[in-house]
Amino acid sequence: MGHGSSGLRRVVREVAKFGAVGGAGLLVNLAVFNLVRHLTDLPVVRASVIATVVAIVFNYIGFRYFTYRDRDKSGRTKELTLFLLFSAVGLVIENGILYAATYGFGWDSPLQSNIFKFLGIGIATLFRFWSYRSWVFKTLPAREAVASAESFLEEAEKAAARKLRPRQRVL
Repeated sequence: MGHGSSGLRRVVREVAKFGAVGGAGLLVNLAVFNLVRHLTDLPVVRASVIATVVAIVFNYIGFRYFTYRDRDKSGRTKELTLFLLFSAVGLVIENGILYAATYGFGWDSPLQSNIFKFLGIGIATLFRFWSYRSWVFKTLPAREAVASAESFLEEAEKAAARKLRPRQRVL
């Protein structure tokens, strides 16, 4: 495997961990949304905002201690501030879609609300993945350099081993 493929493996692993935490957060979000919606008289978008906030707290814990546990932990205040900022943007995306469906188009049955809530979560998740990995949970520069150097050395060893192997003659 080349240097690029080890970087690809890291990204795939990161996406899988992000997806696991995000999937659990999705379940939390939808469960809280439907509980609040059915147990209270709150309007649909307010119930959704409450559910989103609960999911944001759940996701921060999952991302910090599972998905991005190997990332820089030195600036926790800055990290949490950026996480909350980007999460708030995601909240607006997620609930803006639900708001438009509910109040703009009148699609407010429980099924329609869940569909547009889910759609909003999906679109907001793309934004959150990009922003969290780019700005919130940054890779430690030294760790990335070591991984790159190890990958380079591994490739150099493989190349040297290929050159030392005796060639077989075809008669």
